[in-house]
Amino acid sequence: MNEFAAETRKKTLDKDLEKLAHVEEAASFVARGLVAPGLGLLFLALSGIIAALFVMGEPGSVIIIAAAAIGGYMALNIGANDVANNVGPAVGARALTMGGALAIAAVFESAGALIAGADVVTTISSGIVDPAAVADKGVFIRLMLAAVIASALWINIATWIGAPVSTTHSVVGGVAGAGIAAAGFAAVDWATIGGIAASWVISPMLGALFATAFLAFIKANIIYRDDKIAAARLWVPILIAVMAGAFGAYLATKGLKRVVSISGLQIAVLGLGCFVMVWGLAKIGVERQAAELENRNQSLRKLFRLPLIFSAALLSFAHGANDVSNAVGPLAAIVHAASGEESSVVGIPLWVMVIGAFGISLGLVLFGPKLIRMVGGQITKLNPMRAFCVALSAAITVIVASWFGLPVSSTHIAVGAVFGVGFFREWYTANSPRRRAYLERKGNKARAARKQGKGHDEAEAGSAAIGDPDIDDVPVSREEIARRRLVRRAHVMTIATAWVTTVPASAVLAAVIFLLLNLLT
Repeated sequence: MNEFAAETRKKTLDKDLEKLAHVEEAASFVARGLVAPGLGLLFLALSGIIAALFVMGEPGSVIIIAAAAIGGYMALNIGANDVANNVGPAVGARALTMGGALAIAAVFESAGALIAGADVVTTISSGIVDPAAVADKGVFIRLMLAAVIASALWINIATWIGAPVSTTHSVVGGVAGAGIAAAGFAAVDWATIGGIAASWVISPMLGALFATAFLAFIKANIIYRDDKIAAARLWVPILIAVMAGAFGAYLATKGLKRVVSISGLQIAVLGLGCFVMVWGLAKIGVERQAAELENRNQSLRKLFRLPLIFSAALLSFAHGANDVSNAVGPLAAIVHAASGEESSVVGIPLWVMVIGAFGISLGLVLFGPKLIRMVGGQITKLNPMRAFCVALSAAITVIVASWFGLPVSSTHIAVGAVFGVGFFREWYTANSPRRRAYLERKGNKARAARKQGKGHDEAEAGSAAIGDPDIDDVPVSREEIARRRLVRRAHVMTIATAWVTTVPASAVLAAVIFLLLNLLT
């Protein structure tokens, strides 16, 4: 009897311990989900503390400290949403791991913001609604607070639903909406708003156009050639050099031009110099790699991986230089107004830039992977060649748009390029005579090898070439085509709707928040 009771107690104890283990596992899972929000809240508190160290005891210090925390919240959301466009294609193409992408983007976003970001802040802080148009400093401060809260909330919502949106459009909409609520429609620079509306169409169309053109060139001159490696030796160094020249001019346009005064001719010379130097280095590197590669599309991926990594870093630097303004532009305007300065030129304290720079990087690390996966792998399937076209398109589109004075959004350019690559692949797979001829040659070689009994390996290589997924060959079933190849239409509608909604949504939110702040003061 005692033995039976002991055995019963033992089984009961084992069951209880098993339940406790499950509870502990569940608690651990829930706790992991709270780590990122907890660290985000800690950063907001730290932003307020940093502001307090510099402004405590000065006029309007309480407002500035609160604004610093709100600016930190905006920076976190920019990092969570906008940075995905810079590193998403490289991650989707497996040129970078998620951890590597987060590390590279965090470093270069911060560097771009701190080195070359200050000039852009003045546009956001005083270029949409002139501080002089709002005579009451308190009203202007509430206007900017409402703008940054509304734009941050909208970006947070967009990130939650998985839509990459333009943070520039969000903050401009927020400033415009609060400006209308504060001082009427006349206070807003409607030319800026009109340019943003035009960029809804211009940016994705240009991004798609350039990305499609480069992918068509790569398919015609490298992928669908019988001797791929020989073609790669000729064209890959040139393509890499074009990317280097484009990024040289891109960084000069988006970053260097804001530090030192350089003309359009000097930017062109800088881009040409980068092209020549990198072409020589790339030619040596490609020759060394090509000597060990098989004549397969899988081999071509290796030649594009390193350029993709560099492109992710350079895009992140330029993004940090340009879009830090969205996080700290309203904050800089609040600091300027609260200090009682009469000058219309908004100064940018270093501590304001630090909050923006590190907030973007932290937001990327804590909340960015969701959008990185969306841009890199959930819209359409990317490999290094396609991702290379997306990155190159982003750089060239900004240069061309700047040259002609066209308003563009880097977010819309990158996502438009991804869509362009995907839709072009659909059309090319169904309609390309070059592709059909290439597949027929490969099929004939495979059949001839089997007939002549040249060996299983050679015949197998020919058959593999016919169904090689890297050259977009048609799988057996249409269901397989839809699963592996086609652009996901649901994402087209979600993202397009979010783009069109961004400015009016953030404007309405900002107007409501401004009116609420007025009631509370």
